[in-house]
Formats: sequence, C-alpha cells, structure tokens
Amino acid sequence: MAPAIPGFEYRRVPVAEGVSLNTAVAGSGPVIVLLHGFPQTHLMWRHVAEDLAADHTVICPDLRGYGASDKPAEAGRDTYSKRTMAADIVALARALGHDRFALAGHDRGALVAFRAGLDHPEAVAHLACLDVLPTVDMWEVMRGVTAAVGFHLYLMAQPPGLPEQLIAGSPDVFFGHFLDIWTSDPDAIPADVRAAYLDACRDAVPSIVADYRASAGIDLEHDEADRADGNRLRMPVTVLQQDWGAALGFDAAALWSAWTPDLRHRTVGFGHFMAEEAPADVTKALRDLLAR
Repeated sequence: MAPAIPGFEYRRVPVAEGVSLNTAVAGSGPVIVLLHGFPQTHLMWRHVAEDLAADHTVICPDLRGYGASDKPAEAGRDTYSKRTMAADIVALARALGHDRFALAGHDRGALVAFRAGLDHPEAVAHLACLDVLPTVDMWEVMRGVTAAVGFHLYLMAQPPGLPEQLIAGSPDVFFGHFLDIWTSDPDAIPADVRAAYLDACRDAVPSIVADYRASAGIDLEHDEADRADGNRLRMPVTVLQQDWGAALGFDAAALWSAWTPDLRHRTVGFGHFMAEEAPADVTKALRDLLAR
C-alpha cells in the first residue's frame, strides 16, 4: 500500500471533463491548498500538512498527470498548460466548498500556483512559491554551462516522441537522479516515500513530459502576455528559494518583485526539497504568510 498522510481523508474529486484529482483533506478553519513539485506527489507536504491541519483546512492534491490523479493524453497545447492546471485547482477547491483559499506550491506546483494567482485573484487570498522562477524568467536565466542543471527542461521541451522514449527506457534512473542531486539531506525522503515517487513517475512519463513541454510553449506565451500587460499578483506573496541566482547570475528577489508589490522573498540554505528537508521552516513561512 502506498504511503499516505496520517489523519487525512482521501477522495477523488472531478475538476474537468474526464479529469479527477487524487486529493488528501484534513482539518478545519481557513483553507490552504498545497501543490507538489517534480518528481513528487502530494506526499512531499506530509510534515507541513499535518502541522497546518491543526488549525486550517488543508487540501493536498496530486496535480493532473501526476501521482494517482488522472493523466489525460496530450490532446493539444492546453492539456497541460499551467492555465489549465490552475483551473483544476480552483475547481477542486470549489467542489470541496471553498471559493477563496491560500495556495502554496513547490517547483511545478509553484508554477501552477503562480498562474492561479494571475488568472484567479478572486480565489487566491495568499500565495507561496517554493524554489522556482516564473516561466518567462526561468527561460531567460537558463543559459550557459551553469544552466546544465536544468538539462531536463530542454529534454522534455522536445516534440512528442523522443523525450518520452528516452525517459521510459529507464524511468527510475531518470527520476531518481533528481531525487538524489536536489537534496542536501538524503534522509529527508525515506525509502517508502522515494519508492512511491518512483512508482508514480514510472506510470506518468507522457503526462510529465507534456507538463514540461507546455512550459516551453504555451506557458511561456501566457507569462509574456501578462508581463506585457502589466498583470501582477494582487495578494500577499512569499517566495522561498535556494541561491541558484549566484551561479546563474540573476537576482531572484528582483525578478519576483516585478510580479508583485507585496513580496517577502527569502533565500534559504537547505536543498530543493525544502518541505521535506526543513518542514518547520516552511511551515513557519506559510503561517507568517497567512497572518499577513
């Protein structure tokens, strides 16, 4: 049996035609939705979610295409756009009875959260993004040999066929590589959780690739249009980020400031999987955000 977050109730929630999200829910009080990153599932939030559920309603879905959620075939550029995935999350919250909620995302989930904040400001009361840059900024700074850490971004941006076949040939090696190199604390992801992540990814190669492919196309176009129109995040925003700007030569806080007038940006010393490596720090940051 796959690991679960203790004390959480699991259900499948329809959010779009043919798409239901595997979702863990617990607690009562103000609502916060937690979105996972790559190559993970909702389980990455297990420590933070248990703490927040003491005085909040906590909703932890697997994103479309990931975990135990539905994985529609890539029928067009919109299937895995962050706009579509953000609409999933708003529909999920509404299906559970919540029209307004706080939203926190890590990695891929942070891109979905960012898009939800821009597209649905009436629904997103507070926003937290962990260890990511908005898509348009990410592509602008990912250059030169130091950007080799992001080789997967370029691989999965390729047209359908090649990336899916390459990754499917040895999925555990591919996805396990990132679980290994992006952590500063190997004990933060125990064996059963790591196995659950790899099992989930093994069954989701086409949809994960489609998610990344969208970020090199339609997601980039959406961000560029918002930046040109001066569309900004209207809610309080917190960003936690490793100092990868030092290697790639950019100022992450300055890039994020262009998107929101109400930003608290913090550079952290722990690894990419911060909700698992430093859950107390992440929980405090989220509680501070919710108090703003």
